[in-house]
Amino acid sequence: MTTPPATPGATPAATAATPADEPLGTRRRWTVLAVCALSMFLVGLDTTIVNVGLPEIGRGLGADTRGLEWIVDAYTVVLAGFLVVSGALADRFGRCRVFRCGLVVFGLASLACALAPSLGLLVAARAVQGVGASMLSPVALAIVVNAMPDPRERARAIGLWASVFGLSMAAGPVTGGALVEAFGWRSVFWVNAPVIAAALVLVAVFVPESRGRRARRLDLGGQVLLTLALAVTVAVLIEAPRAGWTSPLALTGYAVAVAATAAFVRVELRRPEPLMDLALFRRPVFTMAVLGAVAVFVALNVSLLLTTLYLQHSRGWTPLAAGAATLPMALGATVCAPWAGVLAGRVGPRRPLLLAGAFTAAGGLCLVNLGQATGLAQLSTAYLLIGIGFGFANAPLTNTAVGGLPPARAGVAGAITSTARQLGAAVGIAAAGALVAHVPDGRLAEASRPGWLLVTCCGLFLLLVARASRTPAPGTTAPVSSAPRAA
Repeated sequence: MTTPPATPGATPAATAATPADEPLGTRRRWTVLAVCALSMFLVGLDTTIVNVGLPEIGRGLGADTRGLEWIVDAYTVVLAGFLVVSGALADRFGRCRVFRCGLVVFGLASLACALAPSLGLLVAARAVQGVGASMLSPVALAIVVNAMPDPRERARAIGLWASVFGLSMAAGPVTGGALVEAFGWRSVFWVNAPVIAAALVLVAVFVPESRGRRARRLDLGGQVLLTLALAVTVAVLIEAPRAGWTSPLALTGYAVAVAATAAFVRVELRRPEPLMDLALFRRPVFTMAVLGAVAVFVALNVSLLLTTLYLQHSRGWTPLAAGAATLPMALGATVCAPWAGVLAGRVGPRRPLLLAGAFTAAGGLCLVNLGQATGLAQLSTAYLLIGIGFGFANAPLTNTAVGGLPPARAGVAGAITSTARQLGAAVGIAAAGALVAHVPDGRLAEASRPGWLLVTCCGLFLLLVARASRTPAPGTTAPVSSAPRAA
């Protein structure tokens, strides 16, 4: 399945671009990258900034852990479900037009979140935020990929793009903690307004309009089935701990999720212009990159939610203190994400993926015996290691997914990878919430230990992804196992 988050990506339509009438100059190309990176920073930030404010939101709106999970996952599930179709719309109606529309929708939904008087309205507004974010993610990477004709320059650009998105994800809790402490939980949504305003101006000035060579048909059937499969899967993970894993509600959810997934695959394989080109999964390297993207974001979101609930509920820390505790995570991501992009461009994805897996697994192992009185040094070390692992992971996974593909197919590869990131984020939140739902504050540390073991397993899986990665050296193009579908 796409960098928010990227993890966000581009769709086949989004990158089947018409060549520019005149090639962009070097300064203009990197300016376009900077503008796209600003929008992706916003998308990534809103994926995690809310986490540290969840306890305050719960107190303010009377929400339990299950309701708090929906506040986060309403955004990520809708974002994941609409990434690909938003790229197709951009191809049909113009990237800049859809990009600006996404900024407006995102901004208005942010205002609705800030003003929401109840949990239900906040969850609904978060879902609309996800729709707006889906119009930003695929278009951003599509613009970046097509603005950089040189493969080496493109690899560096993708590395920087993934770095910005990764940094925004890691910086979210720190930013959120400071805002909640100073201005209350609603401020984490108000803060989007000036960024949206600046992005609208910059896009209008610097990003040229473009469309695909040929407008693709919209696969509405595939879109409905994909969204249904994602939403039901996450709903089961959130609701089953309360209703029971073998309850009629859960069993119905399993059946619907499996049926929707099977129907989606069947529909996509029969369409000449599918929502997703499932033929890409015939490439083992690509499949492993997609699964690696899921694993990375499961690990990150499990870490963030368990940290937030443990530090604020079990240990009584303030939102600012809890956010500050994740500073080592943000530092690790900030330092290592650009380095990962450089490594991926120079030597390929294997080395940074090995580092990502090793550091993530080590960070999870540090906390598998988490206790009520675990020291700050141990916590900080674990968060630093997880941040380093996250920083090293994003760029090589994106590069692995699109490596060796012509531009018309690199788009769908990026789209599927970005959908996988958001699916991983949603599953990570749901899994972490399932572990600690209805657990007394004094037992949160013990209840969260399986979550840290899951983080460790995600890191070990990245080692397998690294072993499987065999993308061509930068500047070359490998043959593709199947012909492109109506790019």
